[in-house]
Amino acid sequence: MGEEKLIKKYGLMTAICMVVGIVIGSGVFFKAQTVLQKTGGNMPLGIVAWVIGGLIMLGCVLAFGAMAQKYERVNGVVDYAEEAVGSKYAYMIGWFLTTIYYPTLTVALAWLSARYTLVFIKSVAPDFPLLALRDAAGAETVMGTECMVLMMLFLVASFALNVLSPKLAGKFQVSTTFIKLVPLCLMAVVGIIYGLVNGTLANNFTTEAVGYDTGGNPLFAAVCSTAFAYEGWIIATSINAEIKDSKKNLPRALIIGGLIIMAIYIFYYIGVAGGESNQSLADNGATTAFINVFGKVFGNVLNLFIAISCMGTMNGLMLGCSRGMYSLAARGEGPKPKIFSQVDRETNSVANSSVAALVFCALWGVYFVLSNLAGTWSGPFVFDPTEIPIITIYALYIPIFIGWMIKEKQESFTRRFLFPAIALVGSAFMVTACVVSHKMACVWYLIVFAVIMAIGAIFMKKKEI
Repeated sequence: MGEEKLIKKYGLMTAICMVVGIVIGSGVFFKAQTVLQKTGGNMPLGIVAWVIGGLIMLGCVLAFGAMAQKYERVNGVVDYAEEAVGSKYAYMIGWFLTTIYYPTLTVALAWLSARYTLVFIKSVAPDFPLLALRDAAGAETVMGTECMVLMMLFLVASFALNVLSPKLAGKFQVSTTFIKLVPLCLMAVVGIIYGLVNGTLANNFTTEAVGYDTGGNPLFAAVCSTAFAYEGWIIATSINAEIKDSKKNLPRALIIGGLIIMAIYIFYYIGVAGGESNQSLADNGATTAFINVFGKVFGNVLNLFIAISCMGTMNGLMLGCSRGMYSLAARGEGPKPKIFSQVDRETNSVANSSVAALVFCALWGVYFVLSNLAGTWSGPFVFDPTEIPIITIYALYIPIFIGWMIKEKQESFTRRFLFPAIALVGSAFMVTACVVSHKMACVWYLIVFAVIMAIGAIFMKKKEI
């Protein structure tokens, strides 16, 4: 079974849908409200944050697109790191992706999938009983019993789908990508028209929300929030070995997908502002805007589409997550490479690697619930796993860009210097924004990061498979 290889089973359309589908999902629904809160309802500043976040993503997409045309092995970003910096650095990036980056995002998306599913249920059946914890003021929190149960169910279901039928998982990714574009595009178009006609949009561009602390640097804080919404495209490189004609199709998918994502996010953000006041959007999220613009019935249907879009994003993240240990083992590295490099003969999936991924998700799920959702763990070592690990990947990109510029002497000026330089500046900006906005939380995270990476270093030495 260890001699089985992953086959080329994904075309350009699936690859584009992988990029768009992984990135577009709960992030824009979830973080649009956060951006408003961190800017105090300043719509122009929020738009600037979305533009900056998108440009940083596109800069990295262009740089990695050039690398994708040159290198093709098992796991894109790890391959690029190995060629540009060296095998040890590549291993550490692979270990980080496997144990921190993929699992934290997958868990967050499982929770958001559950949360928006329940939002839909409550919108169509307001009297549906939910067992939920309540805060000191008696308000319902995001830690309902049903939400946690659904979160676990979605994690396991996504794991099973990717292990038992990778092709079906790919088809699910394509279908959910188109489904999730429905509410986004409708709100972008209809919301802008609605807001222009009734004056809400013009008013929101001049009226800010009250009750939100915008001390420090609100733009940096808002850009950090957009990082979660824009992140995930790099996961598409994890199926590099499974994309047909990947040297052409992967760069195309990254660039086309990146442009689609940025355009949709900016117009959606403006469209939402046409449906409700900044104060209400900052306080309650975009649900009221959907209902105002489309009416209660159709607005609730769009809530269902949002829940499905979250599931599609989670599925894409689980796809990358499940290949984490395999990408290390395929190089003879990491713990038990003989076991984790195995490809199932019947399903052509990396089942053993997927099991490890589910365990990592479970561990980070416990942390996320206790420290961020339930609030029962108030410190130390409390940080936002939906933002800071994402900023870490930007920091890890920087040596790759520098190594590419130094080594690839045969490349054109644009591909060798311009693209990676733009990506390098954007990555450095993202790291700076994180330190400024998260402050002490960055220190607690870096301690956890250092411990996990030290554990990974134990298995760094290459082994024969």
